[in-house]
Order: sequence, then structure tokens, then C-alpha cells
Amino acid sequence: METMMTCARRFFFSLGSSSSSLLLCLLLSLLSANNGIVSAATAPLKFGINYGQIADNLPHPTQVSDLLRSLNVNRVKLYDADPAVLTAFAGTGVEFIVSNGDLLNMSDAGNARAWVAQNVQPFLPDTRITCVIMGNEVLSGTDTAAMQSLLPAMQAVHQALVDLGLDGQVKVSTSQSVNVLAGSYPPSAGAFREDLVEYVRPLLDFHAKVGSPFLINAYPFFAYKASPESVSLPYVLFEPNPGARDPGTNLTYDNMLYAQIDAVYAAMEAMGHTDVAVRISETGWPSDGDADEVGATVQNAAMYNGNLMKRVAAGQGTPLRPDVPVDVLVFALFNENMKSGPASERNYGLFYPNGTSVYDLGFDRTSFGPSPATSEFSSSSKPTMSFLAEVVVLLAEYILHSSCDCLLTDSSV
Repeated sequence: METMMTCARRFFFSLGSSSSSLLLCLLLSLLSANNGIVSAATAPLKFGINYGQIADNLPHPTQVSDLLRSLNVNRVKLYDADPAVLTAFAGTGVEFIVSNGDLLNMSDAGNARAWVAQNVQPFLPDTRITCVIMGNEVLSGTDTAAMQSLLPAMQAVHQALVDLGLDGQVKVSTSQSVNVLAGSYPPSAGAFREDLVEYVRPLLDFHAKVGSPFLINAYPFFAYKASPESVSLPYVLFEPNPGARDPGTNLTYDNMLYAQIDAVYAAMEAMGHTDVAVRISETGWPSDGDADEVGATVQNAAMYNGNLMKRVAAGQGTPLRPDVPVDVLVFALFNENMKSGPASERNYGLFYPNGTSVYDLGFDRTSFGPSPATSEFSSSSKPTMSFLAEVVVLLAEYILHSSCDCLLTDSSV
């Protein structure tokens, strides 16, 4: 860099004033254009991330805060209300969704208020907690007691927020698997499972009343893994494909995720609700898996998440709701080495625990180490930007020097 600046200094001072003025205009234009490129590269990403912590090798929350801010990710979902994480993100402006799975205890008004007073209220407003999720995929499970406690727990936590004056800042919701649907294709035929109607109907009424979204965990990977011979890989990866036409609406779908979202909209409408938003609380693709987990590869994970992020960044809606931008929380931030189940469960992360990316999604790779063996959590530098700025300063110095020479010459005449 020093050699480049020395050469630049010699070059500038060899120019005439008219040439240097022209060059100054060109450099200022280049500097402005470069600044636009930098601004575009660091513009807030229009997606959120799921920050799971079922691992024994994850970085400290303060390092995670630095990592996410370097990427300008501005929305994070936790599977608990970890005070260390919420404290680490204080003052960052990052929006947080916290979770509570203790549905039976939270059904009690006193317990709900005590939990909110201890796990939400102390962190506001420094940490932007905007939603509490009660339970995860409860309705597609087998725990009847949890199903019966779900809505009462949501109501009790919401009332606690009201009592503490926080309901204007924090909403209450729950995330469900797409398996709460009896079927998702064609999307216009979407309907909730008959055995879940008694739970879903009052749940939708609650969402409409308090203005919170219906959250769905949707993984096209599972559909492909189950039937790779009949499910089109380009269709599930957002890659070019002929698409599939819904005979009920005559709309064409070029990817499975959008079809699943619109199937949820259709199912809600069949229950009389067009007043509840649908958001994706989890979606992703594993970069590795067991031998029988077809499609779990780095290449497919990069295509799925990369293509999805491009569509979300463009503000794209689904065929049924084209004017409503798709809202997603990508799963997951890190690979989590202590998750149970097939190998794919431990390989959904966009990053290794040391901060290096698992695959290229267009993030600034200079922010991270070159391999999973190296940890780097520093912000990226902008050498090109710095050099251009130095060049402009040098040229300004030269012009000022030339102007002084002209003034001295004029005063001696």
C-alpha cells in the first residue's frame, strides 16, 4: 500500500492543474461508485436466522453478535430466552424472537407473568424482543397435554405482556410444522388435518385478535428425501423448472416452499381467516447427511438457501399473495454437533462454530477464517475503499499546493 501511495503522489505532482482537476472529478465519481458498491454489499439482509445452541463448541454470544452485525442480519430466533445472548445483543438493534416450551406451567397466569417479568421485561428496550413463541411443532406431535395447554399458555403470556405494558412491543405466537396440513398440493386444496381442527380454529382466532402471525416450519428437503424419484430437485431448490399449475386457481408454482405457504393460506381461509399473516419460522437444507439421506449436499444447501435469499431480498411474494413479501427465518446459524437424529440434523448451519461459512452465499468471506480450523470474528476491511480515499486526499493536497503557488505568483507580479 505504501508503494502504491508513493507512486500516486509522484504521479499527481507531475500533472498540470487542468489535468489534475479532471482526474479529481473522475476519482470522486469512482469513490462515490465504490461507496455504493460497499453500501450494497453491507445492506441489511432481508431474512432472519435461527440461532440454535445444541452444541458444545459454539462461540460466545458476544462473538456471535459481532458475526451477525458484520453480515447485517437483523432478526434472530432463539429456542429459549438465553440471558447471555440477549445481553450480548443489547444496543445492536437486532430483533429477537424468544421461545418458551413450558406450556403446562405457562398456562398459569402467575407463572406466565413471572416468566415475562424475568425473561423479557429486563432486556427491553436495549434488546429488541418482538415476539415470544410458545412451543415448537406441538400440534404435529403426540403430546395431548401439550396440545391442550398451547392456547391457554399463549393467552396467559399475552395477558402478562398486557399487564406489564409490553403488548405493543411484543407479540405472542407458536410455530407449527407444515405437517399440520392434511395436504399441501395443489395449494388451493390446502386444509388442516381433521384431528387438529379443534386446536387450530381457536388458535387462528387468537392470532387474528392480537395481530400475531401464524408461523410454519417448512422443509422441502424432507419431501425430496422421502421421494427423490418423484419430486423434482430443481423445483425444491428454486432452480429453473417448468413449474406446476394449480388447477383450482390456474396459478403456476416454480418451487415447493411457495406452494406450501399458499396451502396454509388456503387452509386458513377455509376456516374463515384471511386476516392472519403466514411467516416461515424455519426452513433450510442440510449440507451433509447419512448415506440414505438423498440430496443432503453442500451444493444443494448452497442453491436452496442462496436462491431463497435472493427471492426474499427482492421482496417477492407467492403466486397467491404476490404483494405480500415472503418472510423467512433460515435454519440455522451454526452446525450443532450435539443434536440427535440423522446426520443431517447436525449439518443445517450456514456457518461452522468458528465463524467460517460452510458454503458460499455471497457473504464477505474476508470476515472469516480460511478453514474450519481457524476462528475469525473481526469485521472485514475495505482496502480498495481506503486506497481511493487516500488518493483523493493526495490529489486535494496537490491542488491546494498548486493554488498556493498561483497565489504567490500573482502577488509577485
